[in-house]
Amino acid sequence: MAVKAGALRFNTDSNKLELYDGNQWTQIVASYADDFPASESSGTRAVFGGGGGAPSYSNIIDYITVESTGNANDFGDLTQAGNFAGALASTTRGVFGGRYSPGNQNTIDFVTISTQGNAADFGDLQEGKRGPGGASNAVRGLFAGGYTPTSPAGDKNIIDYITISTLGNAQDFGDLTRVISGFGAFASSTRAVFGGGRTPSLGNTIDYVQIMSEGNAVDFGDLTVSCERITGTSNRIRGLFAGGAVPGPAYTNIISYVTILTTGNAIDFGDLSASKWHPAGAASRNRAVFAGGYTPGSLLNVIDYVTIMSTGNAADFGDLTRAHQQIAGCSNGHGGL
Repeated sequence: MAVKAGALRFNTDSNKLELYDGNQWTQIVASYADDFPASESSGTRAVFGGGGGAPSYSNIIDYITVESTGNANDFGDLTQAGNFAGALASTTRGVFGGRYSPGNQNTIDFVTISTQGNAADFGDLQEGKRGPGGASNAVRGLFAGGYTPTSPAGDKNIIDYITISTLGNAQDFGDLTRVISGFGAFASSTRAVFGGGRTPSLGNTIDYVQIMSEGNAVDFGDLTVSCERITGTSNRIRGLFAGGAVPGPAYTNIISYVTILTTGNAIDFGDLSASKWHPAGAASRNRAVFAGGYTPGSLLNVIDYVTIMSTGNAADFGDLTRAHQQIAGCSNGHGGL
């Protein structure tokens, strides 16, 4: 069977991880010891905010330690209840942008991840919208796409950016390759990747941008299936897309992955514990977690986890403090940091 670009293998002769770039196997060199967040020594913290649906929108923020297992604890509250927000983080701050509560909001909130407490106002997106994708490195955060009812109403291709360490309104970064909402997003320290979504039909396109350079997105490849209301998260090497709604309509439990520094189509990773849409994703350098969501007839509080650099089905982590869909998640140890 032909080896695909982006495939990984462990070389038992050299005891090194290698990446196939389409022509040859190349050793991957990754050092976390000197520059990975200090939070990693005490455990990466993930926070999950908002969620719900009419008439019961939530402002609750939960938190977990990603390297452990167990139930989530209460962190505090967002400044405004709502669902369908985007989320991103630096090593210190978690940022939530946009939401529906009801009506599409341009609110950006932030929290200090290492403490518990209520969110504070950060600034505003360029326009009110729901379903944007959030991705960041340690410096800059991007909120891309989303749906707004303002003229012209519909899904958007606009990418906003903020500097996470400051407060203020978002600025224009560029455009995605298509109008989109309800998609998965994640980042390495250099690239932000956006996949799937409603375009307005279901899409399988994956885009990417260089985070520190404003400009329009470029095609990365395709998902394994057209899907919306999907989530994404990553470490520095590999990004995962999970869950969502697929043509049918139906729900999916599929987890797929890409190697962020390459381009190419996503590859099957394994399955979530249930077919569901709108879970929230977050990650440490080793582990990805997927929290909440909706499966036919039921809101979920289940948190799943996988080991990012392996493949296989998700295992049970614990439960959120409440059952909700359309939650936004981020962590202080993800792949962009």
